[in-house]
Parts: sequence; C-alpha cells; structure tokens
Amino acid sequence: MQHKLPFGKKNYQLMIIGVLTLVIGFIIMSLDKQQHGFGFLGLTLGPIVVMSGFIIEIFAILHKPTK
Repeated sequence: MQHKLPFGKKNYQLMIIGVLTLVIGFIIMSLDKQQHGFGFLGLTLGPIVVMSGFIIEIFAILHKPTK
C-alpha cells in the first residue's frame, strides 16, 4: 500500500525558502540601531521581508503538487 504525501518536493522547497526569508527579515529588524528599532530597517525593510516570507509560506501550502 502506497501512501501519498500531502505536499510535493516543490512545496517543501518553497517552505524552506519561506522560513529562511522570515529568519532574514527578523535578523534585519534586529540590526536596526535606532532607539526601540524605529529606524528604516526596523520599520520598513524588515517587515516587508517578513511579510514576503509569510506570502511565500502561504503559496507553498496552497501550491498543488504535480503528479
């Protein structure tokens, strides 16, 4: 009896890319030297990178694996 995995290889690759993007976004936010993180890195660039990581994760989950 053969069990089908819920996700394909491409899904898992996209999930790994999404997680790495999230980690990079949080690292970018932590690099901000302004008080309480109110500089460009903490308020603009970091959150944009984090949001793109979440979008990649959603796409990875919703992507239909090919047969």
